[in-house]
Amino acid sequence: MKRILIPAGGAVLATGLLAAGLAGTAQADPTSATDPMAANNAAAVSVAQFWSASNNAALKKATEYQWDAKELPKLNSKGAPSADGKPGIAPPIGGEAPSTAKVKNINLPKSIGKVFFVDGKGEYQWCSATSIQSKYRNLVATAGHCVYDADNNGHVMDKWVFVPGYYQGKTPWGIYVGKQAWTHYDFDVYEDFDKDYAFVTVYNGVHYNGDKTVTADEYAKFVGPKYLDVKEISAEEGAAGLAKYGPQGPYSFETTVAKNVETVNPPQFSFTWNEVQKYLDADGHNGVKLSRFEVTSYEYGKAPEHSSKWNNGERFPAQWWSDGQWASISKETYDKLVAEKAAGKFLGDLKTVKDKNGVDIEWYSVQYFIKKWIKSSETSTTKWYLKTYHIELSKDAGRLGDNVGGQGFAWNQKTGQPVYVFGYAAAAHGDGDKPFTGVTPKWCYGKTTAKTYVSAAKKVEEHVGLKCSMTPGADGAPWLIKYSSAKRVGYVNGVTSLFGDQDGNGRYDLSTSPYFDGETADIYKKAANVWSGKIVGPNGELYK
Repeated sequence: MKRILIPAGGAVLATGLLAAGLAGTAQADPTSATDPMAANNAAAVSVAQFWSASNNAALKKATEYQWDAKELPKLNSKGAPSADGKPGIAPPIGGEAPSTAKVKNINLPKSIGKVFFVDGKGEYQWCSATSIQSKYRNLVATAGHCVYDADNNGHVMDKWVFVPGYYQGKTPWGIYVGKQAWTHYDFDVYEDFDKDYAFVTVYNGVHYNGDKTVTADEYAKFVGPKYLDVKEISAEEGAAGLAKYGPQGPYSFETTVAKNVETVNPPQFSFTWNEVQKYLDADGHNGVKLSRFEVTSYEYGKAPEHSSKWNNGERFPAQWWSDGQWASISKETYDKLVAEKAAGKFLGDLKTVKDKNGVDIEWYSVQYFIKKWIKSSETSTTKWYLKTYHIELSKDAGRLGDNVGGQGFAWNQKTGQPVYVFGYAAAAHGDGDKPFTGVTPKWCYGKTTAKTYVSAAKKVEEHVGLKCSMTPGADGAPWLIKYSSAKRVGYVNGVTSLFGDQDGNGRYDLSTSPYFDGETADIYKKAANVWSGKIVGPNGELYK
């Protein structure tokens, strides 16, 4: 899909808290890029149905995204990152002030969850992410590689949703379908992991709101998950139901007729030709018919010989009657029959005649037929059914930020600050040890490194590092500075991008994040001012 470039000078509607919080943003040109995901209600409905069908079966099937799972690099370090302007913050949803209180127990933020998507290989995957402050309370922050598929020409991941608080198939706050993705142009086009972050606007959440039995007409008109339930019942129950509700009701029956065919001996030992004629008629005689069947040459050879004379008074002494004759065919027909014979669809034989040079010049086929005395009968069976129509009602879960809050946002910050990282680590270490399951979120805490990390393979020149043993699955996990465990909010100042093995023991011991500068803030600001809307109607239907 062609990228839509948003010029730095484009108009931005910044009001209220957001405008105030971003007042210090640098005016550098970020050259941002944006892409539609589920661009309209019909597309969003399709995505919501995909993940919620059969009691969230697709969500349960998904596994952690491991695009770089085989890489356990040692990342080199260099000087500290350079800010491109003054530091700034946008406060969390609710306007909570930063807290410096120290607590022993860490309360997990309500805002974190998993983003689910289908990658370019058709696999169901997930990463970590968080709700973040925005004007319409509809924004998710995660890693760019959890939104844009490097293996699929940089297109956005298919069927992208965010599920805050996800736990083993449960969606306590609803499913939020991605509407529009925002990232840096350098990541979008060049896969520059110095810009490996993305902001995604999401529609209002969708909750499953129970099953309802409806009429066939209501079922046909309903837009949303639905299913038809058919179960077999007794003849007595079916007849009573049909009498009560009539042919338009849920009770119905189906009668099937089974044709039974058996080979029998002739009704008498032998016949005159005129007597045989009666059994050759379309309907046969007394339930018996002399029928012709194609067979192989082997079966044909087993059929008894018979007299070829059919004069009046001649007897027909055998149960079997065989017939076979070679026929000249074209090469095209011959080639076709060769293929059909290999597939078991042609039972006859084939042969060719060659010239003196061994080249085929004539083609022949022969089919073999025998005639059997066949007796046919019919058996009818009637089954009764109760057919009910069910719709699965949905409920508008409301805006993401209204339900789980939204973390603040910070840019051009000094390194060396304490930071919490919350993510759903899941993959094994390089040595095979797998301490994480990805079922519940884990956290790392420490001060970011004063030096930045580089990776030529990922075009990284200034990633911020943190000693952390989390493994892939934590991709996209938010890095929160000034985190208040009591209020469960802080400021997103990074997202997990890469994992490193600094001591070479085959275990991850480093997580890195892009440095959030003024360009990051400018892209965030654009995404944070875009409205999404909802996809659930007042009667539990999904909007088209």
